[in-house]
Amino acid sequence: MNISKLFFALSVGVLASCAAPQPEAEIVALRTAETDSLLSFLRSSAAEGTMFGHHDDTCYGYGWDVAATPDIDSSDVRAVSGMWPAVMSFDLGSLELGREANLDNVAFSHIRSEAVRQYERGGMVTMSWHLRNPLTGGDSWDVSDTTVVSSILPAGEKHQEFMGWVDALAQFFASVTTAEGVKVPIVFRPWHEHTGSWFWWGQRLCSADEYKQLWRMTVDSLRARGTDNLLYAYSPGIEPRDTTDYLERYPGDEYIDIVGYDGYVYNGDLEAYNDYMYRLADIATAVGKSHDKVVALTETGYESVAATTFYTAHLLPLLHKYQMAWVVVWRNGTKDRPQHYYVPYPGHKAVDDFKAFCNDEKIILIR
Repeated sequence: MNISKLFFALSVGVLASCAAPQPEAEIVALRTAETDSLLSFLRSSAAEGTMFGHHDDTCYGYGWDVAATPDIDSSDVRAVSGMWPAVMSFDLGSLELGREANLDNVAFSHIRSEAVRQYERGGMVTMSWHLRNPLTGGDSWDVSDTTVVSSILPAGEKHQEFMGWVDALAQFFASVTTAEGVKVPIVFRPWHEHTGSWFWWGQRLCSADEYKQLWRMTVDSLRARGTDNLLYAYSPGIEPRDTTDYLERYPGDEYIDIVGYDGYVYNGDLEAYNDYMYRLADIATAVGKSHDKVVALTETGYESVAATTFYTAHLLPLLHKYQMAWVVVWRNGTKDRPQHYYVPYPGHKAVDDFKAFCNDEKIILIR
């Protein structure tokens, strides 16, 4: 299924005009009309199909990089399928340090302009935050200290420093505007994959209560700074065995708009991938229904697209069975890691399979 800018824009507008009032009036007041329209669209669009997304799609790809060639206008998804991703994902890691580029050397000015371009072509934007470790000075993967989360909570030694980081976030989100001054709606996905323990906010690095405090503090602080163009997505990893596990660190319905999960093919084991991806889809779908939340597949993929039928034989059946508003596959970051890509590039052995996936009636991209 292919959507044009006009179809997406009209769908959002119509859905916004006929959407039922939300019960939490004070929460609705904290969102722009455009952000409310996006949420209304997401609530109904999954019944029609799943929007396909790619992380850093227009920032770099196989054999090209905007950082090296600023004037380049490229996309590996478009080069193969002839269409733009319906969802573009970006990361804000290093914004908190006042740097001009993120942890993957993408300029924040480029992220800003590409988010606006994606919105204007009728697509959706989502952002994650691989922020530094405020206690040790390491990166997101520095799990050498189990007191990092507690250190940035209100009584912690790093709380004020972290509030400065939130200031930087709020200022960036407010700056993502069209020429007419419209703030671009963004799905923000902080503190992700917390059911694993590879990030300093992970399962074994903080208590469930500390994690929930972290979420609430982040959202409350952004809202207090006037940030009104965000929807918030909760995205554990593949570890939960049931809805109780999944919700153990859930911060509350007033802080979450979308529930999802992140899961990849690990060690080439496609059988295991199918097992946990369907299990988590069952869990997320049940939670979405019981908590009235949009459901999405927030990160997935198979590095190097090593199985030539990954997209049609493994990902596509999952998206046919479950109503996912969108799916994002990870980046084509081959500059320093030649095998680190998740979308086939022109000439790759999985091109035909990817084209078939993109042209399936349930998969939504933008012409």
